[in-house]
Amino acid sequence: MTYAASVAAMAEHRKEHGLRPSREDAEAAVRVLLEWSGDNPDREGLVDTPARVVRAYEEFFEGYTVDPADLLARTFEETNDYDDLIVLRNMRMESHCEHHVVPIIGKVHVAYLPANRVVGISKIARVVEVYAKRLQIQETLTSQIADTIQEVLQPRGVAVVIEAAHMCMTTRGVRKPGVSMLTRKLLGEFQTDPELRRDFLSSVSVSTGGMG
Repeated sequence: MTYAASVAAMAEHRKEHGLRPSREDAEAAVRVLLEWSGDNPDREGLVDTPARVVRAYEEFFEGYTVDPADLLARTFEETNDYDDLIVLRNMRMESHCEHHVVPIIGKVHVAYLPANRVVGISKIARVVEVYAKRLQIQETLTSQIADTIQEVLQPRGVAVVIEAAHMCMTTRGVRKPGVSMLTRKLLGEFQTDPELRRDFLSSVSVSTGGMG
């Protein structure tokens, strides 16, 4: 049996029994990639690299271990009838492209219109972080953040804008440094009220040209 066939068989076995690869499996996979790239994984500078990469992946993808809805469970109703925009601007976002497993780096703006209750602002930031710490495309990430806030808090509206650079096109492939991608998801009153939408976009310094 070839190495590739052996790996495929082990993967099928894990899938059938609901198992995850072990840390040793992950480190062995990194070692194979190092060898495939043409280097020697036994040389001094690389001998500990498989373990380091696995530890790094634990940080990069820790979002799979957290349910973002749970982060929004505790809310507060004592707001003195505050019912206007709540906006968090310029949250740094670091994620990884699910197609090439290279960084997506940018910023996230989130707003919501409360309906009788609010949530601690750090919890909004944590929702962003949890979804970002998964393999992503920016369109999905934008929708997941907005949909979770809407479903759990049930506010009158939610708006999410993400602007990010994708290393999969700035450092490889077409190699276009300086290009950023802009996505947005508008729910509730942010969809139906043009003035509210303009207020939000202007508050986060996003041009409304061509965006409605």
